[in-house]
Amino acid sequence: MKKKGSWIVLWLAFMGMAIPSTSDAFKIKLSTTDWKPYIGKTMKNNGYVAELVKKAFKNSGYDVDIDFVPWARAVKMAQDNKVNGYFPEYYSDSLKDNFLVSVPFPGGPLGFFMRKGEPITFKTLKDLSSYKIGVVRGYINTAEFDSATYLTKDEATDDLMNFNKLVKKRIDLVVCDKFVGLFILGQDLPAHKDSIVFMNPPLEEKKLYICISKKDPKAEILMKAFNAGYQKMKDAGDVDLIMKKNGF
Repeated sequence: MKKKGSWIVLWLAFMGMAIPSTSDAFKIKLSTTDWKPYIGKTMKNNGYVAELVKKAFKNSGYDVDIDFVPWARAVKMAQDNKVNGYFPEYYSDSLKDNFLVSVPFPGGPLGFFMRKGEPITFKTLKDLSSYKIGVVRGYINTAEFDSATYLTKDEATDDLMNFNKLVKKRIDLVVCDKFVGLFILGQDLPAHKDSIVFMNPPLEEKKLYICISKKDPKAEILMKAFNAGYQKMKDAGDVDLIMKKNGF
């Protein structure tokens, strides 16, 4: 008669999951950056996105360690397989050159912030060609915006730097997730929270993804683990519960 442990190993192999050979075989590391209110090093449970990703992997038997670094570095670390992957990311076809991309999970509206009272309006992006727009180095925004060579884009290392430049009138617009921008204004620039506004309508309602490096020998296994664990969360209603708990 086979021992119970043998059946577990056979079941894991059948499901395409990793079979541990050491005590830490089910531990993975993902890189990210502070992107409050979605995710943050000092936030409770590191925020909604971190809690969701950890629970999805936990449902498939994995423990996640998160490394908080500047965004461009987070992407590069994953691309070089110094970590297993990174998150949260917006979708782009170009990601598939270096990464496996997960099923989507909820994000928020992406658009422009401007100084209140400025005479800036647009129907198409070409209407903004005379303005200087703050972007974060390495961020994916929308396919149309990112490919628009006729726009003047001013790079920063993070969203807060862009908002500081907007307040100081060094740029005219900031492209940013609405909830991230409002959080920054409320927490870091409260004196300006009523003088900087989000422009409606947004460019796009964005979904979020995790990306696993194709250089990782376990890439397919890890992606299956996340996707299966996330589906289990959705079926149980855990995604909505975690979002509500974190104010979304």
